[in-house]
Amino acid sequence: MAEEKKPIDAVPETDTSTGTAADVEEVMKKYDRESNVRVWEGVPRQIMRVLAAAFSVYCIVATLFLTMMPEEKLNIFLGLILILGYLHYPIKKGHVKVNSMPWYDIVIMVAGAFPFFYFAANAHSIIRLATKVTNDPKMVVMAIVSILAFMELCRRCVGIPILCVVGALFIYTFSNVRFGKVIYDLFYTTTGMMNTPINVCSKYIVVFIIFGAFLERTGISTFFINLANCVAGASSGGPAKVAVISSALCGMVSGSSVGNTVTTGSVTIPMMKRTGYKGEFAGAVEAAASTGGQIMPPIMGAAAFLMSEYMGIPYGQVALKAILPAVLYFTGIYIVVHLEAKKLGLRGIPREELPRFLKLLPKIYLLLPLVILVWLVSTNTRTMQFSAAIAIMVTIGVGLVNNVITRLTKSDDTSDNLTFGKFVDALEAGAKSCITVAVACAMAGLVAGCITSTGLASKLITAVVAISGGRAIIALFLTMLCCIVLGMGVPTTANYCIMASTCAPILMSPAIGIAPVAAHFFVFYFGIVADITPPVALAAYAGSAIAKAPPMKTALNATKLAIAAFVVPYIFALNPAMLLVDTTAFQVAQVVITSILGILALGVGLEGYFKGNVPWVLRIIALAAGLFLIYPGTVSDVVGLAVVAGIYAFQTLVHKKETPAGA
Repeated sequence: MAEEKKPIDAVPETDTSTGTAADVEEVMKKYDRESNVRVWEGVPRQIMRVLAAAFSVYCIVATLFLTMMPEEKLNIFLGLILILGYLHYPIKKGHVKVNSMPWYDIVIMVAGAFPFFYFAANAHSIIRLATKVTNDPKMVVMAIVSILAFMELCRRCVGIPILCVVGALFIYTFSNVRFGKVIYDLFYTTTGMMNTPINVCSKYIVVFIIFGAFLERTGISTFFINLANCVAGASSGGPAKVAVISSALCGMVSGSSVGNTVTTGSVTIPMMKRTGYKGEFAGAVEAAASTGGQIMPPIMGAAAFLMSEYMGIPYGQVALKAILPAVLYFTGIYIVVHLEAKKLGLRGIPREELPRFLKLLPKIYLLLPLVILVWLVSTNTRTMQFSAAIAIMVTIGVGLVNNVITRLTKSDDTSDNLTFGKFVDALEAGAKSCITVAVACAMAGLVAGCITSTGLASKLITAVVAISGGRAIIALFLTMLCCIVLGMGVPTTANYCIMASTCAPILMSPAIGIAPVAAHFFVFYFGIVADITPPVALAAYAGSAIAKAPPMKTALNATKLAIAAFVVPYIFALNPAMLLVDTTAFQVAQVVITSILGILALGVGLEGYFKGNVPWVLRIIALAAGLFLIYPGTVSDVVGLAVVAGIYAFQTLVHKKETPAGA
């Protein structure tokens, strides 16, 4: 086996090239609507910064201190989002004029935002009118204008797929329900745009997004990457393993698969290519790991708060139930990365080039905001939003401590110092990140409103039960396809809201019988993997831009790497023990051990390598054994374990014969 080793120096120079920030921007402008923004410079740029920062401050203050009716608070929030959205996103992709905003965008922005502020100012009288409000043509027109303005903003910053869903539901709803009733439900009640998604967004998600923006500016991402280097950097194919670990940690903070890919990928992808990984594989590793960051507690891409509302369980329980599936997801990626490294004979990073753990230890205080947040939320000491606000204050304090330490040690590295500029940047970044999430949540509210008005949910349940014949595995497969299609280019939160309103009830119906918690986690997971599933795999495209690799090849590799994400949801749907539902410690241990072995078997089958190259026949057998181990049941576990043990024994025997004596 010694002849398979490929020294790092032998990697061609062309293979180590990586994309610049401009390359990433170009690719993301092509595929990602969030990356197509107006260009503001000079004084207009400063004005936009102040407006965005002021919005973040307002959201924190309103969440913590202002006592208003939901109709007042949510309408102000929606109006401000609409204004920020049109100031930020142009009408189409491509280059835009500097410091330019067309007159028609100004008209749409003003006309669309005015009804929200009008509703907020006259909420008491409008609520008293109830359905009579639609007898006034002016009120109907205002509602229609605002809904259409939000849909246009959704087209600009979120994408077409979710609009297709909304449009189809509008056609169905308006053809079955009285026009005035539909307008009233969608705009003037909390069953439409002001439904659960936007309520949770304004109450929880915004504050946590701002918290994540502050954390990133205290240098916690760099700390996580250095920590991952200490743990796995020197092992075989170390940089790829560093990417998996650091992305899991950074993903807790960013809540964005694309943002996480660009942040950690700019460091890890060049390291992977220098080690010897192909560009499409390096980009795929980062994309798959970064996407998994959204399922990593405690933040989970902001969807955890929505899940808490929909399932009616405390946020702390949601985060706790998410731990085992998240660990299995990253274990699956880690296994495939390790097998690929062994197959290619790749080495790790020389130990002398790695950061020392003892030198990192003094920076452990950077974790304090996360620790305090988890403690406050898990112990119910404070509400979620208040806990996030406290965590923001702690983060600012940590940043100031970092500044003092830098001065005392006379360090030349001041990149992690929290300056006033970074403080404003964090508020601005938080506001910008809120736009797409809020718009998507508003669209999800429209979807939920249409489903409620027409009673479509019960009809969908009947249809899926009929197609599946009441068999859970078929219903789960159909639901998976829906989630992946709807999730293409759509923020995770919006995708989850739509699927929680449509498909989760199907899985929970008596005919299918999936546990409620498992059903919601199932649709959540498959909404996430859309970020790495072709044809619209935004995280994979971001990774391909940095790696200078073909986008589609990168996306296909990322899908293969994230095989656990396609398998784990079926495990906990069919056996909720993994989600700690009605289970014992023994059952949890059994499902975790067999699932890890099953994922290992799948990795061997996909990679074609274990202790040596695996022939096709054994690869197929390994895939089958993996599925047996993953499927819940003692008999299937025993069969799977026997087959895996046989493969291990056979590979060990063959490996001994091929290895020269004394090697």
